[in-house]
Amino acid sequence: EYDDLTVIGPGMKTSLPPSGVGIVPGWHILRGNPRTYADLLLEFRRRTPPGMAWYAPAAALPSNVATLVYSGFDLFDYRAVDLKTVQNIFCSTDGEMPGDEALASSLCRCEGCRNGDLRLHNRLALEAEIAMTGWFFRRGQLRELIEKRCRTEAWQVSVLRHLDNAYAMYEPWLPAVRSSPMMANTGESMNRAEILRFAERLTSRFIPGRTDVAVLLPCSARKPYSESQSHRAFQRAIQDRAHEIIITSPLGVVPRELELMYPAAHYDVPVTGYWDREERAFVTGVLAAYLRKHQYSRVIAHLEGDALVIAQAAAEAVGIGLECTCQGHPTGNESLRALDEALAGGKKTAPGIIRGTLSFQFGSDISTKGMVIKGRTGRRKVLRGNQQLFSIDETTGLFRPTLQGWEALGDVYTVTIDDFIPQGDVLAPGVIAADPAIRAGDEVQVRGPRAWGAGKAMMGAEEMMHSRRGVAVKTRKVARIAGAGPD
Repeated sequence: EYDDLTVIGPGMKTSLPPSGVGIVPGWHILRGNPRTYADLLLEFRRRTPPGMAWYAPAAALPSNVATLVYSGFDLFDYRAVDLKTVQNIFCSTDGEMPGDEALASSLCRCEGCRNGDLRLHNRLALEAEIAMTGWFFRRGQLRELIEKRCRTEAWQVSVLRHLDNAYAMYEPWLPAVRSSPMMANTGESMNRAEILRFAERLTSRFIPGRTDVAVLLPCSARKPYSESQSHRAFQRAIQDRAHEIIITSPLGVVPRELELMYPAAHYDVPVTGYWDREERAFVTGVLAAYLRKHQYSRVIAHLEGDALVIAQAAAEAVGIGLECTCQGHPTGNESLRALDEALAGGKKTAPGIIRGTLSFQFGSDISTKGMVIKGRTGRRKVLRGNQQLFSIDETTGLFRPTLQGWEALGDVYTVTIDDFIPQGDVLAPGVIAADPAIRAGDEVQVRGPRAWGAGKAMMGAEEMMHSRRGVAVKTRKVARIAGAGPD
């Protein structure tokens, strides 16, 4: 199936084929040096094309398959588990242990264990973990699996942390949205690309609908926040007289306009009332950057506990004052009355969902005058007059532009194709340029000499530019450009 077979090694200068299998010999010895593991991995990513499959001989064990897949390896063999069998070692996802003792303890009920066949058990355990990892990968939850599995050995935790530090290298290859919930259950979750990307776009792209008065609110276990009882109470007290900003871990800051955007409405986190030092530092940094970028005339903190401490630290870092309205619990009658009184006489302005979403999603600040959201939940649309500009993907919060919507947005998130009219999806070989901001899952426009279309990116910009196979854009609408030549 693959065009070439290439051996990859440190320091090699040979050019690599555009696709094929890259063999990385001796990779298993790097578990003793996680920093070198991560550094070499990043170097290989810089030098290998996206179509290449990676193979690390004699490296795969049930306890480290998830780490290898997360690292980018695709092909595995039985050599490592067979060696463990010779050494009388029992392999499992929880690590390795003495074979005789494990078989006698009935730790597993596979065919090998029932027959006292250690070799068969080790092979079946490896096959099962590869299948399990593939299942999590297809569901978009490989990160959740690796955060669980890496606990078996310290070197795997170290590798994950080193790779997280290389956010700029990994982020372009990770999808903009996922179809599954994001489970933020460990300290490493704070460094997930989805979280860092959300914070980055919030501070670099997002444009709030107003900057006169802001109210900082606590998050809720229920998502989206506005469906929770606490936030319904907050909104009754605020009555659109201030810009609502939710303080939350692990995302940091979620403006009300973005509460439906992935991952703001798609994450779950343990709720204990206690925020550890890393959480407080991250959320404080994001809030400070946000308040520095958007200078409100007043900032009201309707918070208590650690959330209030975070808001005070961020305000101090920016050099602004806070007005505190909590008198006990945020949803208590006295607290809500104080919040209402603090906003007395304020101008009522509905949340700028359209402008906020477009600025966050596409990095565009366009006139939204005359644009309105209409339709029932699940079939909402953005209209200007009778013209539909966007539909809304309720599963991710993304706006899906029509061709008229792309006309309003201009030349952003563009995939430039060769001289043809797509008769279906756009394949990677037909792409000649792509906006570097494009990630898999993003809404994009397709433009070529004879055709113009709208669809969803199935690859990031880097991958669609350098792949020789695969769907680059799943098209939704294609139109022939007036005056273009025949097919």
